[in-house]
Amino acid sequence: MTVELDLDGIAAPPRSNGELVFAEPWQSRAFGMAMSLTEAGAFTWDEFRERLIDQISSWEADAAPGECYSYYDCWVAALEQVVVDKGLVAKGALSDRGVELVSRPAGYDHGHDHDHDHDHDHGH
Repeated sequence: MTVELDLDGIAAPPRSNGELVFAEPWQSRAFGMAMSLTEAGAFTWDEFRERLIDQISSWEADAAPGECYSYYDCWVAALEQVVVDKGLVAKGALSDRGVELVSRPAGYDHGHDHDHDHDHDHGH
């Protein structure tokens, strides 16, 4: 199944020169996770898109003056909502897992005792 992203409108992802823009690595991972789950049939793109639009609309309605908008915060909230609604994850499990992951030290899961071929700087 191929997912057709909205290129315009409220659910359109941030782009620069037509390319998707991710300010942080977690944003691309969240994007990829939603796309992979959609392509695997865990939920439909329309189901996810509806929740994303709801999240963006809620943010717009409730944002404090001067509050910085984050498309991918809305994306993650929509993803969390759809996986809970579909029964893929228990409601409290996501926040519990999030707290666990955030409490890990930097580089926790990126040791160099494994074989990999990727393109980022390790401070060398």
